[in-house]
Amino acid sequence: MAAFYHIGFGPEDLGDTPPTLAILSGDPNRATLIARTRLSQTRILSENRGLNSYLGFLPNGRPVLSSTSGMGAPSLSIVVNELVQAGIRTIIRVGTSGSIQDDVLPGSVVISKAALCRQGAANDIAPPEYPASADPFLTVALVEAAKRLGIDYALGITASVDTFYEGQERTGSANPHLLRTLQGITEEYRNLRILNYEMEAGTLFKMGNVYGFAAACICGIIAQRTRAEQPILEAKDQAVQRAIDVAMAVAEQFA
Repeated sequence: MAAFYHIGFGPEDLGDTPPTLAILSGDPNRATLIARTRLSQTRILSENRGLNSYLGFLPNGRPVLSSTSGMGAPSLSIVVNELVQAGIRTIIRVGTSGSIQDDVLPGSVVISKAALCRQGAANDIAPPEYPASADPFLTVALVEAAKRLGIDYALGITASVDTFYEGQERTGSANPHLLRTLQGITEEYRNLRILNYEMEAGTLFKMGNVYGFAAACICGIIAQRTRAEQPILEAKDQAVQRAIDVAMAVAEQFA
């Protein structure tokens, strides 16, 4: 089989013992970081279209992929579809996110058990009322790993939306005029006990349930939306490293 058009590799590139688990990051630099610092015998599969993918081995000798989904659900939907065609059966998303709850602080992580899914790409996978739920076994494993590692975490529901600015009720941007349907949406979600905003998990969860693979998501919290719209950059490295620590601990169990 030829290489898939977008991810730039195919099953024949994955060796005699192909991986079945992928760590999926929106940021190509994060995929590279994981591959270079957490895996051994790492090799580049593709850097096509900035969708970096690497094959490497965990300390237990099991192969895994560290791959880039790109930003947002449409890009993720393409990458995930092709990864599943290549033989991947477990996907853990490692992302960044903004908290909308006072007690979910920058530097901590959020483990998503499900998503309020306001995403056009997800509607092409399954109707809006179809539940966007994470794999329960992967999710419990993420929680147990966070506890074991002493990492501050919150478990709950994530709001997955298509846009970073308007969809997350940011007014400090090129467009200060939000649609009426979006004005007050963050407070509404806060009252629904939603923990955070991000842009990919809901579609990933629907794809997992429809396609038949296990999907989970852990995000480092880099913004506190109850205080300010801007990400807190000094908290980013800590939050991302913690999310990676938890995800890699679980990868060793499920790869």
